[in-house]
Amino acid sequence: MPRPTNKPELLDAAEREFDRLWDAVNRVPENARARAGACESWSVKDLLAHLEAWHEMALEWECIGSTGAKPDIPGHGFTWAETPALNQMLYERAAEDDWNDVEQRLRASHARVLQVIESYDEDLFTKKRYPWTGSTSVGAYFVSATSSHYAWASKLIRKWAKSLQ
Repeated sequence: MPRPTNKPELLDAAEREFDRLWDAVNRVPENARARAGACESWSVKDLLAHLEAWHEMALEWECIGSTGAKPDIPGHGFTWAETPALNQMLYERAAEDDWNDVEQRLRASHARVLQVIESYDEDLFTKKRYPWTGSTSVGAYFVSATSSHYAWASKLIRKWAKSLQ
């Protein structure tokens, strides 16, 4: 499926891929969802916590950016080249979290991201429209934090589920 380029496509892709994500999760036995191996040392739970953390970062970027300030992207003290270290920090922060808490946070943050996307008009995918997005668009950040990220995690989880059979 092509990358979304407008609000209806993004909302559709985000919902569709989120549903596909949960379909993939449901293929993994409950007793294996916290076991390492879905993505190297990460479990399915860790992948979901990762998605939730990136939701929260994208929401923070948009919130700060909407005030005219420049958010720390991708995270305070990190550059895009340091994304692996940022992801490791996010992993460590949520490693001991309970499955139900992670699931609840991911579902809630997904809903908040969709609300923010809904709040935009035609400028969602206008490049350079907002100073904080640099040469890209708000929509591009939310594609990365939703549909494309969900598809990535779903693929890993489906592969993990097959390996358990």
